[in-house]
Amino acid sequence: MRFRRACCLLLILMALAACSGPADAAVPPTLSNEAILGKQVFTRECGSCHSTMPDTVIVGPSLAGIATQAETRVPGQDAHAYLLNAILNPGDHLVEGFQDLMPSNFGKKLPGEEIDALVAYLMTLE
Repeated sequence: MRFRRACCLLLILMALAACSGPADAAVPPTLSNEAILGKQVFTRECGSCHSTMPDTVIVGPSLAGIATQAETRVPGQDAHAYLLNAILNPGDHLVEGFQDLMPSNFGKKLPGEEIDALVAYLMTLE
């Protein structure tokens, strides 16, 4: 009887292991509360012009991978500083092939907490 139970348990464990997928499968990161707020701000203020999907242009450039790209856009400027400047002074560093159409009033329109949250969210888009 014990042998039969042990075999059943072993079969169940093997079946569960087979269904779980590869052990090294990427697990999406959990967003911080600040990044969650930033995602909400992005959806409300930015999502009608910018996509977060690669190679998807709505009006402005896709922001897929922006955290990684931002590190290299301006020599001596880290990604966080670049993104903050791009939000507050969008005409400073235009992406080639795009016009200066982004509103320049986010610094007046959005509270600092929302701007910081938006940057935190964009920093998750690697």
